[in-house]
Amino acid sequence: MLPDTDELAEVLLDLGVPHEDINDLVRMGRRLTDDPELRQILERSVGELVQGMGEAGRPVDLPDLDWASGALQRCFPVYVFVAALPYTRAYHRERGIPADVSRRTLVDLGRNMAVYRRRYGRAGVQAPWWLTHHFRGELYQLGRLQFERARLGQRTGARLAAAGLEAGPHARCLNLHIPDFHGPLSPAAVDRSVALARGFFARHFPEERYRTVTCHSWLLDPQLRKYLPGDSNIVRFQERFSVAREDMEPADTEPVQFVFGDPELPVESLPRRTAVERAVGDHLRAGGHWYIGHGWLSFDGGG
Repeated sequence: MLPDTDELAEVLLDLGVPHEDINDLVRMGRRLTDDPELRQILERSVGELVQGMGEAGRPVDLPDLDWASGALQRCFPVYVFVAALPYTRAYHRERGIPADVSRRTLVDLGRNMAVYRRRYGRAGVQAPWWLTHHFRGELYQLGRLQFERARLGQRTGARLAAAGLEAGPHARCLNLHIPDFHGPLSPAAVDRSVALARGFFARHFPEERYRTVTCHSWLLDPQLRKYLPGDSNIVRFQERFSVAREDMEPADTEPVQFVFGDPELPVESLPRRTAVERAVGDHLRAGGHWYIGHGWLSFDGGG
């Protein structure tokens, strides 16, 4: 199910896996294919991942690897995604997804591993559950942003219906995500991504009509406007969205994680090198909290 040694190294490089992790992953891959029990777990995991390929919102329950080796346990999802890659690429070809979009989408595995290494200093996969969306054909990298085929939740759908949109709970929508390590969130970059998404989903998912884009992120917390200039990229990004709903539960670790790289960093020692770092840290040091913002914008693509 896994490619041979030489091909495995090439596939890992194609997926953006950090170079310092390649040799160990190839070595552990040989161990995995030689062990019948591990092969069985791998096959079961891949079967779970690719079942209903392309079906948006289907829950995926990847089994945990209960194995003594910490490194193999941390990296096991890599082998699941590599083994599932032929299924993913076949689905992309069936939908006519351009090769460059496919590559930029799936290389998020390497970015995810880079985040893990930055935080813990060793190889691992930070959020395997998140990457299932990429490898199941639900999410695509289009310019600066990622767009996930999804459906509106109960509260957001009701809010949009009350606003007079042709939308409601469980209606199709695109969830917008802002990946790290992709440059500034400039208005021009966001404009380009939204334009790319409009053409992309109309072309490759013509039977699915998307009327709204939603975003659920700490970057939409309106308190940021108290700290950042009105022409900052974050404030201008916020201005694109109407409020879908408000969270009352603090999410202080979210901005700490994405701005400083580690959600467990002590608040009192957070750096103040940039305007965003000062905003996040100073607000927390003053006893404030950060919240996930929920926004939506009108969109017409597909169908």
